Parts: sequence; structure tokens; C-alpha cells
Amino acid sequence: MTTFAQARLARRSLLLAAGLALSGCGFQPVYAVRGKNSPARHEMGRVDIGVIPERYGQLLRQALQQRLNDPGEALAKTYELSVSFSVSTDIVGIQQDATATRIRETGSATWSLKRLDPGNTLVTSGTARALDGVNIIDQQYFEADLAQETAQKRLAESVADQITLQLGSYFNRHAPAS
Repeated sequence: MTTFAQARLARRSLLLAAGLALSGCGFQPVYAVRGKNSPARHEMGRVDIGVIPERYGQLLRQALQQRLNDPGEALAKTYELSVSFSVSTDIVGIQQDATATRIRETGSATWSLKRLDPGNTLVTSGTARALDGVNIIDQQYFEADLAQETAQKRLAESVADQITLQLGSYFNRHAPAS
């Protein structure tokens, strides 16, 4: 057996052992496919996402819609997710001639989930934060613009992942009675 084949077999064995260990301790996905009938997946499909201003907000809203709404299942909306999202930009790489070589962006979101009832009852709230960066050394305009757009999308998706995980965790703990 070659060294490559031995390494591949060792990796597979390790993954299998890790999977068995996690299943033995009660680990289960928060809102994964297995959870099509899970309370978290069902309730997250009932969340209406409010408009989030600015381009970063549009990207975050689209990422949240992809994560929360199952395209094959149209559920009546019983919750509204409101998100306040801001992005700050810092120059972190400066050369001796005062030109910037790297930009760091920090995205911060504060969100609240309210029930769509006459009192707009606050159900839960939280925060999410993510960092990303872009190198700007010797880039042509188009390349720099594309790198910036890609970083914006990664930042929005990272914040959306955090919000989705927090919502899924909440809905798993506070599942409505069936």
C-alpha cells in the first residue's frame, strides 16, 4: 500500500471515529437537512426578514433569505427579523510612502426577532460580528473593485451564518408544542 493510500485510509478512519464519538455524546445539527421536520427548521421558515438599507444590507438580507426560507415550502410568516447592520473600514497596511496595502472591514449587526402579533412581542435578539480584508497592492481598478465586492459578500454571509445559528439555537430550545 502506498503512503498516499495509507494517509487517505487514516483520514477516513479518523472521520468515522469522530462521527461515532459525536453521535454518542448527543451531537446533532441545529438546522440541517435532517431537521426538515425539526422545530428550528420549521420555525425559521416562518421568519420574514425586514429591509436592511445600503448595499451591505442588501447582501445580508439575501444571505439570510437563502438560509431561512426553504424554496420548496411556503409557510405563513409569524415572525419578523429586524437587522441593523453597519460596516467600518480600517486601513491596516501602510507603506513608507503613505499608500495603503490592505483594508480591513468589520461588519456588526444587531438583530431582533418579533412575533407578528398585535403587540409585536419581542421573542429574542442578538448580535453578530465578522471581519474580512482586501489586499490593494498593485491592483487595476476592475480587479480592486471585484476584490472589494467579494469581500462584501463574504462579510454579509459570515454575519448571516451567525444570525442563522443563533436563531436555530433559540428555536431548538423554545420549540412550540406540536
